[in-house]
Amino acid sequence: MHDQPQRSALSRRTFLRQATLGATAVALSGCTSALNPALITQDLAQIYAAALSQLGKPPMEHALHPSLVIPDASLEVKIGQMLMLGFKGFHVGDDETIVHAVQDQHVGNVVLFDQDLSTRRSRPRNIESPEQVQRLCADLQGLAALPLSISIDQEGGVINRLKEKYGFPATVSHAALGERGDLDYTREQSGAMAKTLAEAGITLNLAPVVDVKVNPNSPIIARVERSFSADPEVVAAQAEAFIDAHHEQGVKCTLKHFPGHGSAIGDTHLGFTDVTATWGDGELLPYRHLIGQGKADAIMTAHIFNANLDPELPATLSPAVITGLLREQLGYDGVVISDDIQMRGITDLFKVEKAIELALVAGVDMIAVANNLTYSGTIADRFFTTVNRLLDKGVLTEERIDQSYRRIMRMKGLA
Repeated sequence: MHDQPQRSALSRRTFLRQATLGATAVALSGCTSALNPALITQDLAQIYAAALSQLGKPPMEHALHPSLVIPDASLEVKIGQMLMLGFKGFHVGDDETIVHAVQDQHVGNVVLFDQDLSTRRSRPRNIESPEQVQRLCADLQGLAALPLSISIDQEGGVINRLKEKYGFPATVSHAALGERGDLDYTREQSGAMAKTLAEAGITLNLAPVVDVKVNPNSPIIARVERSFSADPEVVAAQAEAFIDAHHEQGVKCTLKHFPGHGSAIGDTHLGFTDVTATWGDGELLPYRHLIGQGKADAIMTAHIFNANLDPELPATLSPAVITGLLREQLGYDGVVISDDIQMRGITDLFKVEKAIELALVAGVDMIAVANNLTYSGTIADRFFTTVNRLLDKGVLTEERIDQSYRRIMRMKGLA
């Protein structure tokens, strides 16, 4: 059991005085190259986190880091923003690998879980109580030179990380909301959920699921109540209400799983999943609608295989699906996040390094390693080694990295 990192005590007056001086320095950094904006921002983050510790208040979204640091980010920082990591522990001091990843490698995104999936036992991994999650999120932000995206799978119902047994409010599943068919009720329930996330310091919900319930016996979608409906128009309307309620609380959302997982008879967590014979164009309707309405903050890929879309590669790794279908045909220029790159729907086919390469070449902006089963502390190193090797070989360019970086910054509200 590790103690939480100690922070120096600050009075409210001292905090305000130091924050004002720090903000002034950051403003000046816009007209002089003598100052390092990233370091100045880190100082502000530490001051802010220390004050929060004394005042007992949750962090305010985007309050830690001025946007003036964005143009000055190094290539190393930009690459770090393209990785999302899961980790162990209720406190940042419980897992030194996440401290190193965020503080030294500039990893820009983390994901919280309520269960230790490495052992498949019902032992909480990051979530113990509302107060503990709030402190964990504030301390994580205090490590970062740019604001972290702190994400969670809070869909409602079965897929619900902030459970009642930890002291959080009850939630309603997508299926229950869709069956009720009351958009005002959906906004009410989703707004309450988003308020819980915002108060905890969680900035990105890995929801809503916009998979259409094509297969009512889908083991990973319909049977665990993750689909709003078998009608894609109902899915689109319910998802839009869900997203609007989150946006009112300052929380971003993620549509998943593109291009549609609702017809699958298998589970990509467990292995290769082919939807060639079951997938239909109607599964794209929710994406087309929400992208057109400007409601897609981020989109998560599915590891499903569809020979009609790409005869060789699963969707996450497919330029035809990610660049051709999603970006060019549907006109989406926001953040694309891979589903966990270590799920067997991918690793049964490719080594992790090759999967990372193919995903980035396909057009994915952010690689998720949410369930790092070994927690060896090497996955971030493997990611950076892979990306730098691809840059050296000319497989990726700095312009390609910059493209993803700016999409991620827009998602975070910094560009």
